[in-house]
Amino acid sequence: MRTTTPNDAHENGDAVILDVREPHELTQARIEGTIDIPLGELVERVAEVPTDTTVYVLCHVGGRSAQATQYLESIGVDAVNIDGGIMAWYQAGLPVTLGGTS
Repeated sequence: MRTTTPNDAHENGDAVILDVREPHELTQARIEGTIDIPLGELVERVAEVPTDTTVYVLCHVGGRSAQATQYLESIGVDAVNIDGGIMAWYQAGLPVTLGGTS
């Protein structure tokens, strides 16, 4: 499984980010423009995940996104886990919307 840092994912301006956190987590902090599919719904909603580009996968700290990345790789999606999840993203000073969804 490939991994990357939040900074490296953010530097790729065209990056497709899949956030696999639960809806209530998205109301606390989110990255604008992500594809939001909770891990528990990923198998049934996998058609929403692009297959023609690299997909960067994010969760709270990296555990669920690692599971999602492994699953996506197993079905042929070019997926990369973002180490440290949204916590590391926020700690790196990258753009995050706090306190609600758009």
